[in-house]
Amino acid sequence: MPPRPKPERPRAARPVTITAVVDPVAVLASGDLDQNLYLYDTNRTAGSAGFGTPALKTRVRRGDTLLWNVIPLECETFVALDGIDIAGDVAEPERKVYPGTDIVFWTATVKRDLAEPVEYRLSFLVGTVDKPLVSVAAQALVGAAPEGRTR
Repeated sequence: MPPRPKPERPRAARPVTITAVVDPVAVLASGDLDQNLYLYDTNRTAGSAGFGTPALKTRVRRGDTLLWNVIPLECETFVALDGIDIAGDVAEPERKVYPGTDIVFWTATVKRDLAEPVEYRLSFLVGTVDKPLVSVAAQALVGAAPEGRTR
């Protein structure tokens, strides 16, 4: 008797954390966000690229939960992620606050699989500057690698 085929299980959604490390003192001194912005994510093994640069390419697939947060290099200087500009048919970032704190983070769910990279832009509030600073370099979400390949 031949073996019965196993029913195909849907892939579980993965949480992907995208962390922006910002040097706020250098940003305020130079006025240049991109030279002082270092992005990382938790999806390197799936093929994300551009770690430590403002042009991070995060590998995602439909259903993945994204979480953006910020770590300032100088803990006494204010830095906050103010907004994420991305196509609404890909993700709708939502601003949230950790309970019992004033620490802000953003989340979104990837709405569809991506055939082409989808660029987005991050904006930050830094120090006492009242106008958000927007990254000139584009960050991007990129589609999943073909099965069996990580890059």
